[in-house]
Order: sequence, then C-alpha cells, then structure tokens
Amino acid sequence: MESLLGDCCGPGSAFDVQRQHLSTYVFNHYAEFDTDAGAFADIFPNSIARILGKGISLVGGIPDGPVLDLGCSVGRTTFELAGNSNDLVLGIDLNFSMLQMAGGIMNSRTAIYGRRQGGIVFERRNFPVDFPRMEAVDFWACDVTNLPFADATMALGTSLNLIDCVSSPYDHLRELTRILKPGGSALLSTPYDWSAYATSVESWIGGHSQRANNQGRSMEILRSLFADGGHPHAMEGLSLAAEEDNIPWTLRLHDRSFMTYFVHLMVGRKK
Repeated sequence: MESLLGDCCGPGSAFDVQRQHLSTYVFNHYAEFDTDAGAFADIFPNSIARILGKGISLVGGIPDGPVLDLGCSVGRTTFELAGNSNDLVLGIDLNFSMLQMAGGIMNSRTAIYGRRQGGIVFERRNFPVDFPRMEAVDFWACDVTNLPFADATMALGTSLNLIDCVSSPYDHLRELTRILKPGGSALLSTPYDWSAYATSVESWIGGHSQRANNQGRSMEILRSLFADGGHPHAMEGLSLAAEEDNIPWTLRLHDRSFMTYFVHLMVGRKK
C-alpha cells in the first residue's frame, strides 16, 4: 500500500517528503539495531547518540530531576537520556510523523519504516529496538518557542541540532532557560545550517551580514547570548559552562548518498 501511494503521489509530494524524512532519521537513530542495515551502514548510523554522549560527558552526567529532550525527532536521544537518568524524560517535537514513529517504538519495542533506496523506491524494514527504562519516557507535540511548563521545573534540557530549524531561535533559547531549575543544564548542538524555509532571515543567529562587527559568524553570536557574553539580549542567568566543536553528524539520504555536518556543542548552566 505504501509503495502504491508513493507511486501515485510521486516525487516531491507531502507523502514522499514524509517518507524521506523518516528514512533519514530512523536510520540515523536506530540502524545499528538492524541486522541488514545495507551498504555503508558503518558510516555513523548512530551519530546523534554520539553527539548526546559527548554532551552528557561535558555536562558531567545527567542531574537529578526531570529531563526535557527538545526536538526529539524519532526518539533515540530521549531513550538514551532515560537510560542514563533516574527520573522522567519527555521528548518534544512538532513533527507528528516522527513523534508517531517514536511512540510506536516505545510501545512495541520495534522499528518499522521504509528505508529509501533511491528515487521513490523504499525497502520496508522491521527490527527490534530496546533501551533500559523506556517506561520512563513520553512524547508530546509542543512548540519549543512556547513551552507548557512552569518556570524552574527541569534539571536538564537538550536541544540537539534544533536551533536552526525553529521559527525563533531566540525564543527557543529563552524558553529553554526559563524552564531550567537553578543549577540545571542546557545542552545545545547545531550545525548552523540556516534556511529561510525554516527560520526567517531576520531571526537567524548569524549567517548573514558580513559587514557586522562579528562578520555574521554564528558561533560568536550564539556564545554572546549566554549571560557572560555581552549581548544586550543575553539569556539572564544562563552561563556558558563548556563547549566542543566539529563533531560529525552524518545523515543517510539513500543507498548511495550520505551527508555529514560538523556541529558545535555547548553546555549552559542555570545560575
């Protein structure tokens, strides 16, 4: 039925775009559990988990208290956080197909998806997935620029490769800062892959106006948004605690195409 719908809807359709996104992100999150992950499967199939692992080490371990995984996609980072903590972990996203996939994996301990071979040709994959403490996880559809949580309620908030995908990166950072408890940590990573399709140019954090004092360098501007960075609109109370640059994040597009970003990882601490 999926193959028939794909042929009828054709390339570039909403159905095709949804399948391509799921193919890319489910492979990135879970391909290591698939006994037949295809050619070149050893090219960082779980690179998002590696980024999270580096971030947790920079934080110094997951603090006690509830954890919020913003932009959780299909759920791997949410499950990893739960397996390394003693409290509840909530995955947040606005992509319903990805949340549905994450919830399906949580409930069935099985990943079922179409892995793109090329064009609009997909191969159906079905394999078991299991993590410790999956019962401590839930997934919600929420806007990360306007979170439905009280101030100072979360011990850790993660935002992995999300800030360049939201309508207002500044509002996203403001909300992340607001919901953290004193002493809580914010874990951010980004490849600074700005696109006017996701974020209006005037809301980009750098990536434009080479004539500015910082010459449009996103990394410098994001650093300045931490409390000690000197930006007039810096996040009050959130200080930069640690960072690491050029961490590879590799995404599979189809059998013969992989794309690698190099992300900037930062840890902020709530004073």
